[in-house]
Amino acid sequence: MKFILTHVQLHNIKRAGLFACLAVLIVLLYPSENTFKYQFEIGKPWSYELITASFDFPIYKSDQQIAKEKEEILKDYTPFYTLDTTAIDRQLKKLYSDLQKNGENSPRIPNYIKNKFKSIYSTGIISVDEYNKLLAERRENISCILPNRVTHTTPVEKLYTPRTAYEEIMNDAPATLKSYNINLYLAENLKYDSLTSEISKNEMLKSLSLTSGMIQSGERIIDRGEKVTPSSYLVLHSLKLESEKNKSSLQQSSIVVIGEIIMILSLITLFFLYIYLFRPRIYESTSNLLFVLLLILMIVSMTSLTTKFSTLSYYMVPFALLPMIIRVFFDARTALFAHIITVLIISFMVDDAFQFILLQITTGMAAVSSLKDMSQRSQLAQTALYIFLSYVLMFLAFECISKGDINRIDWQYIVYFAVSSVFLLFAYVLIYLFEKIFGLLSSVTLIELTNINSDLMMKFSERAPGTFQHSLQVSNLATEAAKKINANSLLVRTGALYHDIGKMKHPEYFIENQGGGKNPLIDLDFQEASKIVINHVTDGVEIAKKSHLPEQIINFIGTHHGVGKTKYFYNSYLNANPDKEPNEAVFTYPGPRPNSKESAILMMADAVEARSRSFSEYTEESIDEMVETMINNQIADGEFKDAPITFRDVELVKAVFKEKIKNIYHNRIKYPEVKK
Repeated sequence: MKFILTHVQLHNIKRAGLFACLAVLIVLLYPSENTFKYQFEIGKPWSYELITASFDFPIYKSDQQIAKEKEEILKDYTPFYTLDTTAIDRQLKKLYSDLQKNGENSPRIPNYIKNKFKSIYSTGIISVDEYNKLLAERRENISCILPNRVTHTTPVEKLYTPRTAYEEIMNDAPATLKSYNINLYLAENLKYDSLTSEISKNEMLKSLSLTSGMIQSGERIIDRGEKVTPSSYLVLHSLKLESEKNKSSLQQSSIVVIGEIIMILSLITLFFLYIYLFRPRIYESTSNLLFVLLLILMIVSMTSLTTKFSTLSYYMVPFALLPMIIRVFFDARTALFAHIITVLIISFMVDDAFQFILLQITTGMAAVSSLKDMSQRSQLAQTALYIFLSYVLMFLAFECISKGDINRIDWQYIVYFAVSSVFLLFAYVLIYLFEKIFGLLSSVTLIELTNINSDLMMKFSERAPGTFQHSLQVSNLATEAAKKINANSLLVRTGALYHDIGKMKHPEYFIENQGGGKNPLIDLDFQEASKIVINHVTDGVEIAKKSHLPEQIINFIGTHHGVGKTKYFYNSYLNANPDKEPNEAVFTYPGPRPNSKESAILMMADAVEARSRSFSEYTEESIDEMVETMINNQIADGEFKDAPITFRDVELVKAVFKEKIKNIYHNRIKYPEVKK
């Protein structure tokens, strides 16, 4: 038995395949090394399940313990200095030479100076900086290295600096020696030997143990609800170090990977079901679907990249970019749902998952809320500011609750939040790029297109002023109706402004531009006249494409008459030729029919507004009857069969049109004239 897939089934399989590819790529982006997922602090209760050791590991001492033991061991440490025993001969020789230069024929160095030099240089002269360093470290002795590598210990208090050596000599010097400038012959002869000192220090520290015991495999560590004590903190910290240092066995790695795959597939499946069940417009469009999935992949990739570099924080990633961009192109619910799914996926990559989820969901809500009605570009910058404030406030609140001490807050996170918020300012550039790549239409572009002072709109108003005024009225009617049934009012407003732009080519053939003059279509054959009127649709599409209008706006031009007929000329032809079979195609608009709520609203608004201009007298009854007749005829002709609009929506639209047209054509008070 052959198993044949239908077109719809193949379509669904392809869409599911896109989501499956996203899940596979995310699994590959997950960090391969194992990380310790538990967060703990001294004095806080353990909020996870019972922890038992899965392998043997040592208990590492704390940094404070190690520092204290080091200090204890190094109490007896003496730094090494090399004593230059030849310095005394060089300095005495220099003194003898200077005496000769001063004109003394038989110079003699007094025995007092020789003896003092010998005593001082044999003890050692050290620089002032080195001497102060020894005092600061509270060293009592140093080890002096003689030329034959023999060492002896010298008390620090007996060492000389150049100044104390000079004072030692001059204190008891005979009066005849006062003329000697002894300072010139006192040089440092004790030099710090860093290599020998470091070797000696390391030898002493070899006895220092970094651990204070062992935890055996299977040993209980801590259970839920127990307070983390200083001793249990050391055990947990040691477990974290060993877990991150040692690679898990093959069996453990496989279990972790399987868990990741199940978790990611479950979350992606939930997102798939949401799009499939509640957002058919995104689901049916390959470009829309790819756009949303690539956005999620982009955010996950950026997070994965930052986790691989210890110098970067994942909080620098602009996570709120995802809900912001999706909100601009689609709706708030889809933006928030996609953001939550992405945050849950990423939470398994980061350290403190609970804090991360709390912060990101809060900022996602702030992003979506601030873009409820986007009407100008500056809102993107305002949204970035709101997101930064949400980050800071929620982070500080969380830190105060968890740490209970403002001095323990890591203020560096504020910098990370600021960097992330600055990156959000690139949203406008990304929106422009995504529009071009995926053929999307954002609120920003729609706002720019509704500018009636643009070059195209100015030409439209000059060449076809009556049609331009008609388009403005249709735009107002359609906008109010769209708001009533929760359609995209900005989109239908923009589409209405451009729907009749094809009349620019031959404005004289359309009655609203004739100013009461003769209609040239009256002198033409019914079929020829019908063709000219129908051509305003194809001409409009051509002008729109030359002007690089988005496809979504061009769609309004093609669908605003659907596949209806030019009733005036069609009925006139039937009346004039009762025995002939008319060529239906000549009198029929090319279509297609309206395929969205917005295009259906425009068709109704266009017909009602045009018909309202033909009244000789405006009454509530005539307006109500006209609106009902025009829209019911469109329904009877099957014009809305491709549009997702309900009968309830149609009734609400009718009510809006009736109210608006009555307000436009309301009766005015007749002003009395002055009697002569």
